[in-house]
Amino acid sequence: MKSVFEAMGGTYRQCGDFFIPEMALPDTPRNPIGKYGRMRHRYLKEHRGVLYNAMILDGTLWSHLAEVDKICKERMDVLILGMKEKWGITEDLKAHDPMAWVGAMNNIRSAAEEILFAEVIYA
Repeated sequence: MKSVFEAMGGTYRQCGDFFIPEMALPDTPRNPIGKYGRMRHRYLKEHRGVLYNAMILDGTLWSHLAEVDKICKERMDVLILGMKEKWGITEDLKAHDPMAWVGAMNNIRSAAEEILFAEVIYA
C-alpha cells in the first residue's frame, strides 16, 4: 500500500535502517534586499516564526523581502519630502546654516523611519 507521499509522486531514500523522504525547497531567485528587507527578515524570523517558515516553504520569502525593501524606499522618499515642506526645511537653510539643516534632516529621517517601522516592517 502506497503512502500519501508516494501517491503524490514522492520518493524515499534509505539511510541505514530508515527511509527518508526526498524533498527539496523550490528553487527561487534571491532578489537583492537592502536595509529594510533585512529588518523585515529579522522580524519575521524572530517574532513570526510560523509565517516565516510558511514563506520559506512556499518560496515567497525573498520576493516578499525585496518588495518590502522597495516599498520602504519609495515611502521614505515621499515622507521625507512631505516633512521637509511641512517643517520649512529649504535649500536656503542649507546654504545659510548647514548644521541646523543637517540636524533637521536627521530628525526627519528618524521620524520617517519610525513611521515605516510601524506601518511596514513590524506589521
